Amino acid sequence: MKSKVRIIPFQVVEQLNQFRIIPFQVVEQLNQFNEVPEGVALIGAEQVWKQTKGRGITIAVLDTGCDVTHPDLQERIIGGKNFTQDDQQNPDIFQDYNGHGTHVAGTIAAAHNGTGVVGVAPEVGLLILKVLDGNGSGQYEWIIQGINYAIEQKVDIISMSLGGPSDVPELHEAIQDAVDQNILVVCAAGNEGDGEGFTDEFAYPGSYNEVISVGAVDLEKRSSVFSNSNNEVDVVAPGEKVVSTYLNGKYAALSGTSMATPHVAGALALIKVLSNEMFGRELTEPELYAQLIRRTLPLNESPREVGNGFVHLTVVEKLLREIQRQMTSEVIG
Repeated sequence: MKSKVRIIPFQVVEQLNQFRIIPFQVVEQLNQFNEVPEGVALIGAEQVWKQTKGRGITIAVLDTGCDVTHPDLQERIIGGKNFTQDDQQNPDIFQDYNGHGTHVAGTIAAAHNGTGVVGVAPEVGLLILKVLDGNGSGQYEWIIQGINYAIEQKVDIISMSLGGPSDVPELHEAIQDAVDQNILVVCAAGNEGDGEGFTDEFAYPGSYNEVISVGAVDLEKRSSVFSNSNNEVDVVAPGEKVVSTYLNGKYAALSGTSMATPHVAGALALIKVLSNEMFGRELTEPELYAQLIRRTLPLNESPREVGNGFVHLTVVEKLLREIQRQMTSEVIG
């Protein structure tokens, strides 16, 4: 299968060749950083950490690999595999030579160790599946193999900040197989948006109905101009100037729906722990999706741009407190 897929592009440079793109926008590189990233704080992750940080959940990150010695990530990596031609196709070397995968991994699960950044779910286990090479591109076959491997490893969540223009039946089937195994599949919606909510921009696998398709907003919760709009967008999360881990133990601020997606993958790890404890059983994939949608804030923009809204982990608790406050006021009154 010769079709290729790339990390979700930030900006199309020339339409003549759909793969001649800037893979993502590097806003800033940082040697040091020591705070909770704004995006992690904005979705309410810190308020949930008193209950869970995602321990016991495994997230497969299908991307360009990971900086396996990064001080914020090395303790969170539980395994990995290389499906690309990098490093003479050695399956045991899943080092990142691009930066994209390391950044995604950090937003999901950078350790809460008092230094550097911290991820949304800082105690989850990361399974690093390198399906994109150092140039940020790869064959659909590699991604399909990565998904099947994640299924074999019985992961809880698959995170894919990648996409291509083609609807490949074998890729769709692999994703359906994962969902049938109650694995939550979270994908970037894509960065071909034109800022018009009434137009369609489709990228795959983010446009498959079975996946949780994630669009991007800025830190003011305004829809990002580059974020794809279509009727398959499920939710949005921070995707502009997102600070996370980067190559060589450093940090960087990047922008793209690629950056929004790991916020949702990490949020789902926390939601799965909380929901399973609440119900006293393992919830199914549709049930967990419903729990995610319960934790969204509606935005004053088209659902084609923002789906069900902005992911916020404590919105349910805030709503319950408001209902209780109103009931108390009525009783007193």
